Amino acid sequence: MPETPKLLTEFVAAVNRGDTPAFLDCFASDGVVDDWGRRFVGHAKIQEWSDAETIGAHGTLTITRLIAADDHRIEADTHWKSEAFTGAGGFGSGSRRARSGSFGSARTEGHELIRGRATSRS
Repeated sequence: MPETPKLLTEFVAAVNRGDTPAFLDCFASDGVVDDWGRRFVGHAKIQEWSDAETIGAHGTLTITRLIAADDHRIEADTHWKSEAFTGAGGFGSGSRRARSGSFGSARTEGHELIRGRATSRS
C-alpha cells in the first residue's frame, strides 16, 4: 500500500476540523475541484462549493483505501458524511497537463481534486 501523502493528510484534517483557510491552502490559487462534472476553479469558487457542500455542510471525510500515490496522481476510496451527502466515494488528484510532481505539488498549476463514484445520498 502506498504511503499517504502529507497534503492528503492535511486536506482530510482541514475538512474534518472545518478549517476553511487550511482547506483552501491545499489548492493552488487557480486550483480546480471537479465534483461529478461540476467544476470550481480558483479559491473563491472552491470556497463557495465548500461552504455549501463540504465544510459548510459539516462534512467529515475518511480515507478507506489508498489506491495510488505516486509522482503524478493520488487516488483513494473514501467515506463522506455531511448534511449535503453521505456515502462511499472516490477521491483523486492529478495533473491534466502532465506536470511532474506528487500530490504534494497540488498547489501548482494544473492539478485538480476530483470527487465522484458516490453510491448514496441522504
